[in-house]
Amino acid sequence: MSSVIEVRNLRKAYGTLIAVDDISFDVEEGEIFGMVGPNGAGKTTTIECIEGLRQQNGGSVKLLGMDPIEKRRTVANHIGIQLQESALPQRLRVAEALDLFASFYERRADAEELLSTLGLTEKRSSSFKKLSGGQKQRLFIALALINRPRVVFFDELTTGLDPQARRSMWDLVRQIREQGCTVFLTTHFMEEAERLCDRVLIIDRGKLVSLDTPEAMIRSLGAENRLVFTLPGNQAAPSLTDLPQVRRVEQFGERVIVYGHGERFASSVVFALEDAGVDFLDLRTEQPNLEDVFLSLTGQEMRE
Repeated sequence: MSSVIEVRNLRKAYGTLIAVDDISFDVEEGEIFGMVGPNGAGKTTTIECIEGLRQQNGGSVKLLGMDPIEKRRTVANHIGIQLQESALPQRLRVAEALDLFASFYERRADAEELLSTLGLTEKRSSSFKKLSGGQKQRLFIALALINRPRVVFFDELTTGLDPQARRSMWDLVRQIREQGCTVFLTTHFMEEAERLCDRVLIIDRGKLVSLDTPEAMIRSLGAENRLVFTLPGNQAAPSLTDLPQVRRVEQFGERVIVYGHGERFASSVVFALEDAGVDFLDLRTEQPNLEDVFLSLTGQEMRE
């Protein structure tokens, strides 16, 4: 598998503020590659340097084997971009927007097929201002795909969308990859990266913190499983730390979190609660996830 993006020692500063600090990585052809981190971590600056929209202060970037600034016109014909903030003239109709953007390229996708795939056929004659937030996002995806790109960039694709629209976007991203397109996305939603991406780069304060598959990151964490439940009436939790599967117990009012490990972790805790005659509600298990990885590596919560 060949690399379609090669980043070496990338650095970008705005005056005394270092937005991207000496990061290096590759993106392989055909993968969904995610860059995650809190707002202000340097994600957008990095992706814009790769796209050729910003000139870095140091290091090098190769996109499809070319310098994205020196070969801007050639590169632009083979990539698609959905920016973090985008807008169109309010009266421009959906079909008109696709026709306009298609006219910029030699390679063109079938506009009607794109509208159908993205669920916009019925909106083809609607003006931009009459579209919902999710419909506008789908239109921007269509515009990013109108030139049949080899690589497509999505910057904070689902920010501001409701959960249903976000899941719909995830399905669309998977379809895009299945059609042979490499996807590079940035997000500060850890669940999104965990569900979608083949590999994830964690960036914070401009520095590369970790790069691996989501599964490998979570395994390397060695984090404990969690069992969460409620004790009505602010009862004190019974002693559970005598159980070999339990490492520690935290109680915040009625909410109790039990940390532990092993195949019989959850069942051993439930049996102990029942033996003690304790009434408990809202029992659920929680597995380690990418946010746990982020907290472990950076020592801070995700910043919105």
